Amino acid sequence: MAVGKYKTHVEPKLLLIEAWARDGLTDLKIAERLGISEASFYKYRNEHEEFTEALKNGKEIIDTMVENALLKAALGYEYEERKITDDTIERTKKYAQPNTTALIFWLKNRKPQQWRDKQELGIEGELNIKVSLPKGLTPDADN
Repeated sequence: MAVGKYKTHVEPKLLLIEAWARDGLTDLKIAERLGISEASFYKYRNEHEEFTEALKNGKEIIDTMVENALLKAALGYEYEERKITDDTIERTKKYAQPNTTALIFWLKNRKPQQWRDKQELGIEGELNIKVSLPKGLTPDADN
């Protein structure tokens, strides 16, 4: 019975599923759009390789594209600007400066031990504290 629902509700939409994954939809949102339960979604993912591949391809492609764009922005890049006027195309080479926010984001995620905001420091040794009690007060006194 589950195979029938898979054949009618999921299989015809594999390309659409890949696009939804690429757009960043969660597994639960994809299940909702398919009109299936979350349990069915995971069952189909485990039983149907083409379904798993559609999800994987959608997520991997966009993740790689974003990583590449982030790195490009972090390092700076050259680009060509085109201005079309009447019958001519004016081309100008320009340079986008490195994006400091992208640099920070990249380093904090790629090298968290060296670049995270919160540094953890360890302190070793003994701590001796002497407390002076007011006259007439003893540590054993019941108050």
